[in-house]
Amino acid sequence: MSTGAVIVHEDAEVLAEAVASRLINRLADAQAQRGEASIVLTGGRIAAKVYQYVLESPIRSVVDWSKVDFWWGDERFLPSGDPERNETQARAAFLDRILLDPERVHPMAASDAVDTPEEAAARYTAELEAAAGGTGVPAFDVLLLGIGEDGHVASLFPGNPALEAAGAAVGVYNSPKPPPERVSLTLEAINTAAAVWIIASGEGKAAAVDEALSQGELPAGRVKAAGHTRWLVDKDAAANLKHLEF
Repeated sequence: MSTGAVIVHEDAEVLAEAVASRLINRLADAQAQRGEASIVLTGGRIAAKVYQYVLESPIRSVVDWSKVDFWWGDERFLPSGDPERNETQARAAFLDRILLDPERVHPMAASDAVDTPEEAAARYTAELEAAAGGTGVPAFDVLLLGIGEDGHVASLFPGNPALEAAGAAVGVYNSPKPPPERVSLTLEAINTAAAVWIIASGEGKAAAVDEALSQGELPAGRVKAAGHTRWLVDKDAAANLKHLEF
């Protein structure tokens, strides 16, 4: 069921399959217009399901994956190859299984490559600006986000100073979820995207989804993409949205 900004699916599997199809079509449309496309990846269980459905989709080949730029919304400041890094998970679940251009894959710097999250953020800012032609960030065709039970998106947590950072990327300290040090796109950068899709599954996300949509004070509620923002959720995550009928 859809109410415009909120699209509710029956369960997590249906949600993941629907997002995968939506994603393939979005990237194919971008390539039809410009010959290339860009996506910002997210981590988490539901994202892994989405990537699996992309791999299994019969229409996967409508996208030329070698002409897609892959970025990340946030990263745990851990060594290269650490299983908790979003990059590691995305490569294992998705990227290592498609024909892509390695030069178009843009991971955030790991803790064995730079000394601090600030340095990793500065490197990512420079890479983003270079891709954008010198300033700002590229025109992301679609930016995927999960939402935490506290309403955080990427690694922008309620009350954390990183939430108010300007620019493209920011080093994050004192994350309430381990590890405490991370790197994240800023809210400013997230909101430049042509499309942001916030994906939520499970009853544990229901309170955060409701609060973000009804009050707009949580980090997730402050996501207002330059193009459009869509909440793609399952029935459990939408359970507290009393104004929706399904």
